[in-house]
Amino acid sequence: MKPEEIIIAPVVTEKSNDGLQEGKYTFKVNKKATKVDIARAIEKLFEVKVLKVNTINVDGKKKRVGYHVGKTPDWKKAIVTIDTNPGEATYLAKGGKETKVTKKFKDSIDEFMGA
Repeated sequence: MKPEEIIIAPVVTEKSNDGLQEGKYTFKVNKKATKVDIARAIEKLFEVKVLKVNTINVDGKKKRVGYHVGKTPDWKKAIVTIDTNPGEATYLAKGGKETKVTKKFKDSIDEFMGA
């Protein structure tokens, strides 16, 4: 799946806004997407470092219009924790030499609140 197919929309509620200070962002995602798929899509779309992904399957609500009873569709919610203080990472390369990661990560998702 493409990253655009995995991430459907941000979820903006009071509870999700409280998590923004801790680097937790909430998204409506494709029901078939796994945690690994979600993490890769967020990293590719927003250029941030994902630390953790929690997913919740949300059941649809029962709705009634007059005599007819129906149900809203089920959906999947993902709470993504990003690294709010990305630093330069180093690792040991071949031959025991230390190598720095050259990729730069952002510390927040600016597009989340429509900025």
